[in-house]
Parts: sequence; C-alpha cells; structure tokens
Amino acid sequence: MPPESVVVHVIDDDEAVRESLAFLLRANAIEVQTYESGTVFLGVAPQLKSGCVITDVRMPEISGIELLRRLKELKSFLPVIVITGHGDVPLAVEAMKFGAADFLEKPFDDEILLAAVRSALNRQDSEGKRQAERAAIDDRLAALSNREREVLEGLVAGRANKQIAFDLGISPRTVEIYRANLMTKMQAASLSELVRMALIAGVLSSGSRSDTTPAQ
Repeated sequence: MPPESVVVHVIDDDEAVRESLAFLLRANAIEVQTYESGTVFLGVAPQLKSGCVITDVRMPEISGIELLRRLKELKSFLPVIVITGHGDVPLAVEAMKFGAADFLEKPFDDEILLAAVRSALNRQDSEGKRQAERAAIDDRLAALSNREREVLEGLVAGRANKQIAFDLGISPRTVEIYRANLMTKMQAASLSELVRMALIAGVLSSGSRSDTTPAQ
C-alpha cells in the first residue's frame, strides 16, 4: 500500500471486530488496513502520512493509550478514534488528553462510526494541507540571505523601514531593496501575508505585540 493512500487503519486484538469494522468501511468505499496489535501497526506507522486510526482502548502488549503516546513521540498526525467498552469512559477521557480525535463507546451505531471516520479524515486532510504550507514557507525562508532574514524579523515585529535601517546600520533605501527581495522570495503579495507566513513558520510568536504599526 503506497504511503500516500488514504486508509483507515483498524487495530484490535479481536479478529471478529477487525473484520466487522473492515467490512463496514469497505462497504462505504473506504480503504482499510487491519492490524492485530498496536505493535504491528507501529512497525509501519512512521511511513504513514495520510488516513486515520481506529483502535480499541484495551489491548494486550500495547493499549490504546500507549499507542497514542507512541504516535505522539513519532510526531504522527494521523487522527485516532478510540473504541471503548462499557465503563471505560475514564480511559476515553485520558485518550482525548493524549490527542485522540474521538472516542466511541460499544455498542455503537454504524452511522456514528462512519461519521467519526469521515470527520477524522477531513481533519487529517486539513492538517496535511497545513503541513504542506509550512514546508513551503520553510523552503522560502531557507532561501533568504542573513540580511533579508533580519529585515523580515524587523518587519514582522512591526518596525518601520527607518527603524530597521537604524537597528542594522544600513540606509532606509537598502532596507527597501531587501524588503522587495524578500517579498518576492517569500511569494507574499502584501505585508499582512508576509506576517501570516512568519507566524506559521514561528519567526514571530503569535503572542508578540508591537508598539508600532507595520509600514505598508
């Protein structure tokens, strides 16, 4: 199965449950891969970039909670839906704290499961787009010279060209040239778009504030 395939990964030590869930999903045109344990799934998890996970919270070897913890360590962005038995709600709450996208308590309606899966896949798609945007911005930042990066940091901090020029010991005209160059390299149509990119890339903390308004 290619890594880019959008697949629902079903993990349960109960074969009957695995096959039941797989049948339901395939009947609704959703691609499925099943695993008898969290250990088996973790063997392929680092290569998976899209899809979502359905896992029982109680399993031998690796529980659903431990699986979530391991996925977090792997920096996996796959949304995880946790299935719990009656009385396992406290475990489900713990799973949510570890990043689970949703939890379903047995017995659950087929439509509820399908809705949860579709929601998780939509969420994963959005996350994938955010990752791609961040990667593109990082590539553009890497192409900036040190001086262009310094001018960028000054702009997103809200400093006017004259202030940036004073801080860097260069002329305002030179700042204008660097500013034009970095706007081109960052593919930003406006200063507001440049600031948004900087926020996404972490150049400027979203909590930062400036006493001045960026010059347009």
